[in-house]
Parts: sequence; structure tokens; C-alpha cells
Amino acid sequence: MSEPSVEIDQQEIENLLQKAQNTGGKQVAVGPVEGAAPASPTAASVDHLIDKATDAIKSLDEPGEVSQPELSDFKLADLSGAPATTEKSTLDVLRDVELDLKIELGRTHMYLEDVLRLRKGSVVALDKLAGDPVDVYVNGRLIARGEVLVLNDNFCVRVAELIAGDAVA
Repeated sequence: MSEPSVEIDQQEIENLLQKAQNTGGKQVAVGPVEGAAPASPTAASVDHLIDKATDAIKSLDEPGEVSQPELSDFKLADLSGAPATTEKSTLDVLRDVELDLKIELGRTHMYLEDVLRLRKGSVVALDKLAGDPVDVYVNGRLIARGEVLVLNDNFCVRVAELIAGDAVA
């Protein structure tokens, strides 16, 4: 036959602990706690609650009659994909890829008032000399250096050096 469950609040627990400390840990009969409800627990009921808590903790560690869902082996899905094609790849697959290509002939620093004075036919001095290699940037990344040529009245760049890795200009 089990004892009826008794609820106690934090103040009552602290009072019980204080009394236990004052008696040097000896078990004493505990009467009503001052200012507590009339149905205050006794030392025996506190021990009973501790025993129930200990039993509950032990039951977590021991396998019991807890029903577990049916376990099954994990099956890895087939991730092989489609077989590779035997067709030769061409540059046509890159036809729709947009790239920002920039050729830098040179750089200069100018005051804003000098920029506002620029007109058709103005000459801007750059930091590179004629015949120096120009830098080729793709999407803001330096990929090559080359030389400027004139072919059929058009300016062209002949790539002379490819830049490998994370080179910075």
C-alpha cells in the first residue's frame, strides 16, 4: 500500500533541511513547519518522496517494458546518376555564361575638376608606357597579361601570359 502523495513547496523543503543541519544530520520527528499549511510533510514522507525519485531515475537506466518503434536498417538510395555522355564537349555549353571582361590599359589619379575639363580629343596620361603589357580581368580577377595591337583599324589584345592561382595586381 503506497502513501498518498504530498506536495510541498520550496520554503518547506528549506525549513526541513535547516532543521536537519541543526540536529547534525540525525533523523528527528518533524512537526508542523512555522507559517506552512497544516498538512506539512514529515521526515518519513520526505524520505518516501526521495525514494520514489531515486526509483524513477533507476528505471531510466534499466531497460523496461517501454515500447520502442520497430527499427529497420538504413538503406542508401542509388546516387549513381546518369552515365557520362560520349559526346565531345564544345565551347557551345558556355555560350550563355555571362562574364565581365575588362582590359586595363593603365591607371591615373585625377582631381575632379580635371575630370570635368575633359573634352573630345583630351589626352589622359596613364601609369604605363606604350608597349607595356596590359592586364586582362574576368569578373574582377586578373587572369592574363597581353599586348595591344591594331588589326583592321580595331584595337585587339594578344594574350602573352596567363596568370595562375590567386595573383593580385
